[in-house]
Amino acid sequence: MRSARLTVQANGITQAVRVAGPPDGVPVLLVHGNVSSSAFWEPLLARLPETLRAVAPDLRGYGETDTAPVDATRGLDDFADDVAALLDAPELFRPGARPVVAGHSLGGGVTMRLLVDRPERIAGLLLEAPVSPYGFGGTRDLDGTPATPDFAGTGAGGANPDFVARLAAGDRSADGPTSPRAVLRAAYVADPASLGDDEDLLVESMLTTATGDDNYPGTAVASPHWPGTAAGPRGVLNALAPAHFRLADELAAAPVKPPVTWVRGDADVIVSDTSLFDLAYLGQLGMVPGWPGERECPPQPMVGQTRAVLDRYAAAGGTYREVVLPGCGHSPHLERPAEFVAELLALAGQNATG
Repeated sequence: MRSARLTVQANGITQAVRVAGPPDGVPVLLVHGNVSSSAFWEPLLARLPETLRAVAPDLRGYGETDTAPVDATRGLDDFADDVAALLDAPELFRPGARPVVAGHSLGGGVTMRLLVDRPERIAGLLLEAPVSPYGFGGTRDLDGTPATPDFAGTGAGGANPDFVARLAAGDRSADGPTSPRAVLRAAYVADPASLGDDEDLLVESMLTTATGDDNYPGTAVASPHWPGTAAGPRGVLNALAPAHFRLADELAAAPVKPPVTWVRGDADVIVSDTSLFDLAYLGQLGMVPGWPGERECPPQPMVGQTRAVLDRYAAAGGTYREVVLPGCGHSPHLERPAEFVAELLALAGQNATG
């Protein structure tokens, strides 16, 4: 399919939306992850059958959507409310549409929130390398128990300032490990060759990220616990922090439980039980000084937490499948598109040829 760009007034902001397929097609909603935009779905859209109606918004502060502030104290609710408002936009979906919803990374957390808030509007949920239902970092076990009372080591204080500066400067180079292009190659995928001719498109998408206290990465506050910082009240990384984003119990208790497919790569270095973006794991590796040790500050078991929560979801009447792709990193829809499309179409009730 080929996509077109629309703008929609919804939830009080102007949202840019990428659409493909006929308005009466089987509805699919695609929610991108952090430091990206709907353009990250463009390589996938080219592989989808024309029987689908695919809708991919730019989240606030990304792509061409308004740079509206993110109230981190609401977790990912600002994003979820924006996306929920699109469900009833007549230029996007037919009335009463119940799309299959796919969310990548941060977008996985947004779609979990959407399921909790509007479960009757979702036909199926595809979680692609999603943030844990207990947020990112700062928890010690499968129940999401805080490592410290203030979830130290989470939020905007953990962002690499040089990476943020390069985003703000529109750095398109591959100079140094903190350039957006280098981060794309090293962290978003396991094999940089999988990016192919789409690499420039994806870098441009990353560079649309609005930087600052209200967006990426947000504000940080001091903590008396290692490593001396905790999540503040504003911005994206704080919205992901477990002090603000924790919906495990709500997800398990959702009154309507659409089927869930969880797709992840076993070589993911972002959402992992050994995440290179988890300060506790970096401390364990000796890359962040002063780590107080495994007993005080263990790495977050992100994958184990998601599995434990989805097991509860299933025990309460829902269903889910975990699909693990060997040798794949954080972006299965880019690295293993055939397998990803097959899982998406299965949820949408389509066969491999549409």
